[in-house]
Amino acid sequence: MPTRILPAVGDPDAVRSITTLLSQLPDAEPVAPVTDSTQLVDTLARLAAESVDELPEVVVVHERIGPVPALELIREVALRFPAVGVILVTSDPGPGLFQAAMDYGARGLVALPLGYEELASRVQAVAQWSVGVRRHLGSGVEVFTGAGGTVVTVSGAKGGVGTSLTAIQLALAAQASGRPTALVDMDLQAGDVASYLDVQFRRSVVDLATITDISPRVLADAVFRHDTGLALLLAPGEGERGEEVTDRATRQIVSALRSRYEVVVLDCGAQLGGAGAAAVEMADTALLVTTPDVVAVRGAKRAVRMWDRLQIRKAEETTVVVNRHTRSTEIQPALIQKITGTAIAGTAVPANFKELQGAVDAGRVHDLDSRSTVKQALWALAGELGLVKAPEGDRRGGRGRGERGRGDRFRGDRGSVSLRRRKDGAG
Repeated sequence: MPTRILPAVGDPDAVRSITTLLSQLPDAEPVAPVTDSTQLVDTLARLAAESVDELPEVVVVHERIGPVPALELIREVALRFPAVGVILVTSDPGPGLFQAAMDYGARGLVALPLGYEELASRVQAVAQWSVGVRRHLGSGVEVFTGAGGTVVTVSGAKGGVGTSLTAIQLALAAQASGRPTALVDMDLQAGDVASYLDVQFRRSVVDLATITDISPRVLADAVFRHDTGLALLLAPGEGERGEEVTDRATRQIVSALRSRYEVVVLDCGAQLGGAGAAAVEMADTALLVTTPDVVAVRGAKRAVRMWDRLQIRKAEETTVVVNRHTRSTEIQPALIQKITGTAIAGTAVPANFKELQGAVDAGRVHDLDSRSTVKQALWALAGELGLVKAPEGDRRGGRGRGERGRGDRFRGDRGSVSLRRRKDGAG
């Protein structure tokens, strides 16, 4: 049986060199190369949706693949597609990188410039390993090989625009529709999700920050199971500890959650740090909540421009949600869309705080009356974004509009997030 090999190489010259050499290997069947991390993950997800046997036995990842760094990409592939063996091609085959590659889930490392004998030997060994894993999986061992859960980030144009309430209601709508859902409070210094949901907790997202291999058991220990069924990963009680959650830790945490839940909603607050930036970068859908007033809309425009400068997300890949909307206000959603250059959610959330005040003051927004126009709008927004199972209709007050997600995973030309590293000295 031929060995299917998928090269993931961004540089055109390196693509030609690697594919030519791979085609010379005995019993090798190189498939069309992918040029970035997005294409690789999407290709593997599409094949895995058909069958584990449709996946290539070997994936060859070049060290300069982007936008997601090579080691982070290897971890993602190893976590979501354990029947695929990954080989890292690098110009620095030292013991330090070798150990790091193994820790991230690679099955082998090949030095540049490529040599036939070394490549052939490593491909053969990794292919045999992959075949053995598939034979084992065929005995009925459960393994996650699907496309992964949907990740949605909810950010605020400024403080007080309704970011947390939006995130919570979107997560509640998804959970109520039968989709296992995790809600993460990534507003690390001032997170209020626990207060809104009347939760006393001991563990937080910080407890996962230093763990390099987040197993299902470790994740379960950190997650708080709410009465509604939501899995909550909360911000630390001591805000200064939020600095322990780096962009790298965020990538690992989001990847682990994506592999265990169908929907992952992250409340990123209104302040941008490395962790929040990494979350927005990884999201399938990035929402930016604003109210229809001059200060908030200016804040939304400022946030969108900053995301673009920092190569986190392009304006057209961001969806603005208008909260506290009234027909009489001078600033309408169409104008906000024109000002920010973003997409605009078809569902605007009406201004009616009286409906919310009792539930907010009691810290039980999950008990909000289903007749609330605010709740109905937010659950309709969940349907618009494809977070609820169709058809949902008016289930528990939500008015789903069918599935329509925005954004592709790892979109655009974006690398590892660090607020200190930006092109042309921007930021």
